[in-house]
Amino acid sequence: MVSPSHFAAFAALVFVMVVVPGPSVLFTVSRALTVGRRDALLTVVGNAGGVYAQVVAIAFGMGAIVQTSAAVFTVIKLAGAGYLVYLGVQAIRHRRKLSEALADAVPATRGRTLTVLRDGFVVGFANPKSIVFLAAVLPQFVEQAAGGVVAQILVLGIALPVIALVSDSAWALVAGAARTWFARSPKRLELVGGTGGLVMIGLGAGLALNGRKD
Repeated sequence: MVSPSHFAAFAALVFVMVVVPGPSVLFTVSRALTVGRRDALLTVVGNAGGVYAQVVAIAFGMGAIVQTSAAVFTVIKLAGAGYLVYLGVQAIRHRRKLSEALADAVPATRGRTLTVLRDGFVVGFANPKSIVFLAAVLPQFVEQAAGGVVAQILVLGIALPVIALVSDSAWALVAGAARTWFARSPKRLELVGGTGGLVMIGLGAGLALNGRKD
């Protein structure tokens, strides 16, 4: 069984990873600006489903790795820390992309419900940001002594689609309602990416120094 402290720690890390704008956020904002809030919110739901499909895939392929030697686990830990630092650097480097998405939006026709859900699912499942994050970081929050590694990964992994659902929905609503406000000052969006990037770099460094060692 997953302990509340491990779930809370993983959820906090997921929150920081999710709020830094990435492929899913850019796609959601684009949908909100081109076809409106309805399709953007449907996209968010589909995206959350795609992300959890990643969790399921990792759960059934990662269990054996989590239970191997300490050396292998250390490699996974350092890879996760390194990837967080990489995401932070990328967020700082590409902090202007969200404002560019706002500026480049072109009106389009509203899509069919199943089609929009499918598009969101594909984007979520193919999102490299979340798949590498899950593969590199998620195993570090599994308690080997508690057993049921696969079940623990499935439970911990719920945090990502749930937090993404809330965060991306907020982005969709904000983008649909405040386009003019953002457009007047692209630096507001750049600040979101830049600040989030610095936080993620700090988390990566902390994970490398203080992560599980068992």
